[in-house]
Amino acid sequence: MRVGVPKEIKDQEGRVAVTPAGVHELAAAGHEVLIERGAGDQSGIADNEYARRGAKIVARAADAWAAEMVLKVKEPQPDEFVYLRPGLILFTYLHLAAEPSLTRALVESRSVGIGYETVQLPDGELPLLTPMSEVAGRMTAQEGASYLKKTAGGKGILLGGVTGVAPANVVIIGGGVVGAHAAKVAAGMGAQVTVLEKNPRRLAYLDDVLHGRAIAVMSNPVTVEQAVAYADLLVGAVLIPGARAPRLVTESMVRSMKPGSVVVDVAVDQDGCIETTEPTSHSHPVIEKFGVLHYGVTNMPGAVPRTSTFALTNVTIGYALRLAEKGWRQAARDDPALAAGVNTADGHITYRAVADAHHMEHTPLVTLLV
Repeated sequence: MRVGVPKEIKDQEGRVAVTPAGVHELAAAGHEVLIERGAGDQSGIADNEYARRGAKIVARAADAWAAEMVLKVKEPQPDEFVYLRPGLILFTYLHLAAEPSLTRALVESRSVGIGYETVQLPDGELPLLTPMSEVAGRMTAQEGASYLKKTAGGKGILLGGVTGVAPANVVIIGGGVVGAHAAKVAAGMGAQVTVLEKNPRRLAYLDDVLHGRAIAVMSNPVTVEQAVAYADLLVGAVLIPGARAPRLVTESMVRSMKPGSVVVDVAVDQDGCIETTEPTSHSHPVIEKFGVLHYGVTNMPGAVPRTSTFALTNVTIGYALRLAEKGWRQAARDDPALAAGVNTADGHITYRAVADAHHMEHTPLVTLLV
């Protein structure tokens, strides 16, 4: 199979969908790899490193998109919709529940859209989302600490405080991968951390792994309202695989926060779990509402592309090899986890949460695999 890797064009997105090691594995299996010139530059991977491992460097994005399967990191941008076509296998983060125009483009083009974020193991683990959730979670404390500075428009609070002065209050809504890593870093920086989570087993896990450095609290509308009111830094870390995030923090709750407080909504890719969140970019990362700074960058890990590229491709390459070897239908038949990643195919929406988000018809994938 011909596998194409175009350069990412989302604002300041420096990740790339394959490393030289991944090219080596694909080429060794007999596949042709087409990489757009400069695709790996921002991740510190030169074209000649790819070429040495068997890739063909192509001059234009269109040449990479002409492959039978395209590997990306972020969802296609509107300028890339022209490349979508029947039978194309697109393997990337899609987050379609928050992307009505992209959903329609994939359906109308009859492309096969396989989302990293919905590949799901039988135990519920999201193996292709986890590494980027780890990166984003760890970044929340860093970004939040930066915007709490008075020079950045914040309260003028040092996250960890100093001797005789209280640290910042960090409140994290959601105790999954993002929330756990955000709590670890914020607690490590000396902040007073509260994590709200509704799953009792996850609460017990957090209580165990955080070793008393953070408070794990059962999440419900009352505890969320109370915690938001005293938060200096509020982190949204709620995820429902493939679906829009529930709006657990209302506008009135945000209005109760003190001026100069900071919100970092990592769930913004799935429309956000904080009602006042809006998608932002690395070029313009923050907006102010009701005196509260809102950080809603939709590709946070793109700011640390070297780390993120290697963490992501470590887990995506095995699935990419199976897709290239078997084609998407047989690969989906053989692996239920990969089948869960198929969001669109042959003009149909095959992931129910996406169809429900846009009030569109859902077609069970099994009917397309017969």
